Amino acid sequence: MLKQGDQLPGGVLVEYVEQATEGCSIGPQPVDVHAALAGKTVAILALPGAFTPTCSAQHLPAYIEQQAAFKAAGVDEIWCISVNDPFVMAAWGREQGAAGKVRMLADGSAAYTQALGMVFDLTAKGFGVRSQRYSMLVVNGVVQALNLDAPGKFEVSDAATLLKQAQGLTH
Repeated sequence: MLKQGDQLPGGVLVEYVEQATEGCSIGPQPVDVHAALAGKTVAILALPGAFTPTCSAQHLPAYIEQQAAFKAAGVDEIWCISVNDPFVMAAWGREQGAAGKVRMLADGSAAYTQALGMVFDLTAKGFGVRSQRYSMLVVNGVVQALNLDAPGKFEVSDAATLLKQAQGLTH
């Protein structure tokens, strides 16, 4: 399982881009994790699923609301990772007002979540394989802080906790 001080493994997540920009066409786009993290400080939150009660009411909204404070603390980007497809992540991001604040990254097959050792198997309840709920602060691909919630809990992966850790990080 992933821990503080670890280099994140390589992998690919998918981001649905709704507006064409230079070098980025519309549609699902692969995001090479190592390339996207290079030279950056990134706050990452991961959660069991888009449109789920705790994730939609508390977890993601606080990161969106605190985006400017994260930026002021030296965080270049905030990523939200979930085991959903990129279309679902894009729709959820639209509903939550995440555009320009939080990158909504899909791990549809849970391959990256498995590489991190963060799988939460809810197959018996009909939800399949999901991600555990966690947050982490990553600097140039290395985990500086990791906050892993117990299954079914939302206690330490919140925006306030990770923001405080980001503010305490010396660059």
